[in-house]
Amino acid sequence: MPQQAPYTLSHFAFFSFQQVYWTLSGNERADLLRNWLLGLYGAAQKVEVYQVFPTEAQADFMVWSTLQCATPAVPAGFFEHFARLTSPYRACLYLNTVLWGYTRQSQYTRSPSNQELNPLEGDRKQYLTIYPFVKTTDWYLMSRESRQGMMNEHIRIGKQYADIRQLLLYSFGLQDQEFVVVYEMDDLTRFSDLVNELRSADGRRYTLRDSPLHLAIYHPAEETLALWR
Repeated sequence: MPQQAPYTLSHFAFFSFQQVYWTLSGNERADLLRNWLLGLYGAAQKVEVYQVFPTEAQADFMVWSTLQCATPAVPAGFFEHFARLTSPYRACLYLNTVLWGYTRQSQYTRSPSNQELNPLEGDRKQYLTIYPFVKTTDWYLMSRESRQGMMNEHIRIGKQYADIRQLLLYSFGLQDQEFVVVYEMDDLTRFSDLVNELRSADGRRYTLRDSPLHLAIYHPAEETLALWR
């Protein structure tokens, strides 16, 4: 079935600071980040900046951009805008990971869940996890009924953790993975318990890859960037 517009595109960009950045004065670093951030606000409908380091060593912070795509040309405009805005700062900012995809109606549920994460509305929770996800070929060769049964188990387990929200992005043919899975929560131990429980679900045997996993910490953008001044 063709995707009905407008769909929503979410783009996660993970940056680390180059050594040149740390040779700047405190005021120069603050101006650089402020000017760059002001530009990013014009690239998408919603832009959030998350702390990453020290949850991992490869990135210091993450930029989450979200926009509705009323026409097929909108993504190209966003990518061009993002590149132009970032290019002047590439000596100081290294883009080391990008994950992105778009929303669509799930084939396994008839109506939206109250655990669905809305990237354009609502308050953000303290923590965000993002990871690429790939299913095995055997998963897609099974009957829809068989897949639905396993997904029902997955959904049942997830409903036991009503405080954890999820966003599923589709990236078939767009990146190396098929999905980008995003969870939002205030309690990391609860999320770890959820993942542990999902490991024993029948559908787990059809997971080909679900790493690397990135954990980000939410602050208002100015507070996040102030960590690095």
